Amino acid sequence: MKTTSEKATEALDLLPEDMREPVVAYLVEQTEKFRLLKSAIAEGMNDVKKGNIAEWNIQEFLARARTR
Repeated sequence: MKTTSEKATEALDLLPEDMREPVVAYLVEQTEKFRLLKSAIAEGMNDVKKGNIAEWNIQEFLARARTR
């Protein structure tokens, strides 16, 4: 069975030469976004485990925002 990297390499090889670099740049960009999202989710889950969260009441939030 082929690894994901091998499959990605084969897929890139099927693309025309001039499309390969932009596709790789896009994948790198998406990978970084995913890494940041994964990190933010982990941070939030750690806050939940530590009890550092509070219920969020949208009505109360909007009421306070209107008075400022």
